[in-house]
Amino acid sequence: MLSLLVAGCGELGPPPRKNYAAYHTVRPGDTLYSIAWNYGYDYREVASWNRIGAPYRIYPGQRLLVVPTPRGAVAEPRTVAAAPAPATSTPPRTASPPPSPPARTAAPVAKSTPARPVEKAAARPHQGSVRWQWPTVGSVKRGFNNTASKKGINIGGRIGQPVYAAAGGDVVYSGSGLVGYGNLVIIKHDDVFLSAYGHNRRLLVKEGERIKPGQMIAEMGETAKDGALLHFEIRQEGKPVDPMRYLPKQNR
Repeated sequence: MLSLLVAGCGELGPPPRKNYAAYHTVRPGDTLYSIAWNYGYDYREVASWNRIGAPYRIYPGQRLLVVPTPRGAVAEPRTVAAAPAPATSTPPRTASPPPSPPARTAAPVAKSTPARPVEKAAARPHQGSVRWQWPTVGSVKRGFNNTASKKGINIGGRIGQPVYAAAGGDVVYSGSGLVGYGNLVIIKHDDVFLSAYGHNRRLLVKEGERIKPGQMIAEMGETAKDGALLHFEIRQEGKPVDPMRYLPKQNR
């Protein structure tokens, strides 16, 4: 009896973790950039899966595919062709074969030109054309951790102190719709780099604004756990990278 109870208890436990939904329903305030950021993909990938071209406009209620599929993602499932009708029991009639045409002399086979090898695209420069600067004054309270849920650094400071754009670019998100980021600003610097500024007390820029390097974009806020801080992230082609590899060394 005891062995049966132990065996039965061994089957209990938390259910297997399910993958998140393959589709995201657009909510008011969402942008393609914020959605791609939230799911950890490059905005161009999400756009291509959903056949959305520049300037990447989306609308509330729209369903976007946010997980790639093994055979190539599409925005909506394609219609499956109808199966062929079953064969009847009556055997089909065999048509009389047509007379064979007279044999012709085979034309000389042209020599095929070997295919030109596809040249790989040149690797993008590590820094690109972006010149980075610190987004605020303060020391790093938490460094980059690729296994953390929020892959960036936390810079300590005081509530209300200025938060600056780490480089020039366009504001592609300004709001509080991404869970765990508080009031957030995302700036697109070029086709390679984006940066994000989270946990702000107040946002000073709106989506679509062109931002200059070092322009004040927000006021520092706080979290209940860590106090006053700025959460800062850099993503290169959608992938989180350690901001300390790009920011200049601080003078202490």
